[in-house]
This record gives sequence, structure tokens and C-alpha cells, in this order.
Amino acid sequence: MVTRAPILAALGAALLFGASTPFAKALVGDVSPLLLAGLLYFGSGIGLSLVRLVRGSGLGPANLARADWSWLSAAIAAGGVLGPALLMYGLTRTSAADASLLLNLETVLTALLAWVVFRENADRRIVLGMALIVAGGTALAWPSGAGTATSLAGVLAVAGACLCWAIDNNLTRKVSAIDPLFIAGTKGLVAGITNVSLALVFGATLPSRMLIAAAAIVGFVGYGISLVLFVLALRGLGSARTGAYFATAPFVGAAIAIAVFHEPTSTAFWVAAVLMACGVGLHLTERHEHAHIHEELVHTHSHRHDAHHEHGHAFAWDGREPHTHQHRHERLTHSHPHYPDIHHRHGH
Repeated sequence: MVTRAPILAALGAALLFGASTPFAKALVGDVSPLLLAGLLYFGSGIGLSLVRLVRGSGLGPANLARADWSWLSAAIAAGGVLGPALLMYGLTRTSAADASLLLNLETVLTALLAWVVFRENADRRIVLGMALIVAGGTALAWPSGAGTATSLAGVLAVAGACLCWAIDNNLTRKVSAIDPLFIAGTKGLVAGITNVSLALVFGATLPSRMLIAAAAIVGFVGYGISLVLFVLALRGLGSARTGAYFATAPFVGAAIAIAVFHEPTSTAFWVAAVLMACGVGLHLTERHEHAHIHEELVHTHSHRHDAHHEHGHAFAWDGREPHTHQHRHERLTHSHPHYPDIHHRHGH
């Protein structure tokens, strides 16, 4: 059965990440961009690790297979290490407006990789919806005045960062069935340590404790909790659809900048609002249904007993749902509305 929970998770991820942007922008004047990125990631990693400890989950992964380690390591390397480094290099050689426009490539590249490389399903409604959302982001970031000079190296670096994050999104989808707190926390710690170390090597100095604490809080909410929700959305929606919903984050950031920091509104803001609303509307009204085959599968994730989880238990079960344990899916053929979630990664 199709539920709206993954959609709400994707929009929640966009809301938190978008909300963090104006607050991160308020901090960037007092600290180098690369160091700030590291502090934001590190705050998310420390915060989520503490949450796991409070929940009694410990710091280690639960039932992480060797193949999962490979996917997760590659995702962290691409999105948490190489992506931010390329972006920071690119920002020194592009105008802020040009960089904002280029960052819309992440959604496009995420979808293209999902559809072409990972064979994720998409119909014309989804493609059009994504195009409208990206167009809204482009309108929001369109330069309104003269900026600094932009070099080809800067353009390629920012585009490369977007490609890294697109790879990260698709690889993370491969492990989205495991604990999202572990995925997001590990990404935050590795990316945080790497980016802070690089910043210090290149001459940055640590700011005041107050600013470090502020960055850690913004990172925990805007990067940490947001990424947990993003992983949950990947689990239920796949990469392309999650990326499209997450692309509304710049609009959220602009709206908060207007409401909280009293930045002036613009025609571009309202054009973006209309385009993004139409795009999200197309996604919300999607109905994808056909006869499909579930091949035999053994995996572990949080679940309720439904049409896809009619299994017994080899342990004493107290009846609580959702619950997490390794379980087997027998081969099954049926028809119902569905997204390309962890149980519906079939061909068409």
C-alpha cells in the first residue's frame, strides 16, 4: 500500500535543510566556508551519535553487510568529502549567483543517474514535476545584478560537487533499509572531521566556542535530522522523487530569510513558488500501479506486518509494531499502487 510518510519525510528534510541555510549564512562571515561546512557536519554527527546512545543503539551498525559497507563508504567519500571540497574550491572562482544556479544540477544529475544507471522508474508526470521544481530553483537563484567573475574551473568544480552529491544520493538509496541514524551520523562524523582538518591545514583558525556551538546546533537540525528524514524518504520513494522534493529547500530558505531576517521579496520568489507548487502537485498526485513480481529477498529494516510482510518470527514477539529484524520475502506477484521503494525496485 502507498503511504504519504515518505513524502512527508522528503518535504521535512527539505524544510529543515532549507531553514538551516539562512542561519548558516549568518555564521559564514565569521568563519571560513570550508571550516563552517566541517562544523555543521560534525555537529550533525555528534548529535545523532548521542541520540543513538540515548536510544540504547550503541555506536556500531546493526546487521550491516559487507556490500552495505562498500555502498556507504563510497557515498560518504563522494558526498561528504569530495563534494564539499569541490564546492568550496568552486565558490572561490564563481559568483554566488552563478553557484546557486549551478547547484540546481544536483537534482537533475540525481534523477538522471537514478533513471539511466540504477534503472529507477519514472513516467512523464514525474519528469515534468521535477523539471518544474528545478525551474523554480533556477528562477529563485537567477542573478539580479553584477557578480564576481566566474571561471571555467569554478563552473566545473561546482558541477563536479553536484555530481558527487548525486552519486551520494543514489548510493545511499542502496543502504536506505538500515538504521538512518547510523547512516546520517557516520556521514556527519566523517565529513566533519575531514572538512575541519582540511580547513585547518589551509590556514583557518577555530572560532569562538559560542560560534562553534551555534554551528553544531544548526548542523544537528539542518544536516543531521534532515539527512535522517532524507534517508527515510529514499527508502520509500527512491532517489529521483526524493531529490525532486528536496529541491524545494532553497525556496524554504528564501521564505525564512524573508520572514525572519526581513529580506525583501522579489518577483523571482513568487515565480519560484508557483513553479515549485505545480511540480510538487504533480508528484503528490502520481498513481503508479501495475502487476509486478517480488523476487525472494532477505533483509533487515523497520516494518509493520502488511501485504509485503506476512512472515512468522523465530523469536518471542511481543506484538509491537513497527519492529526491526531480519526477515524473508517469498516470491510474490500482485498489483497495487506503489513507489520505487525498497520492495519495488523491479523493471518495467
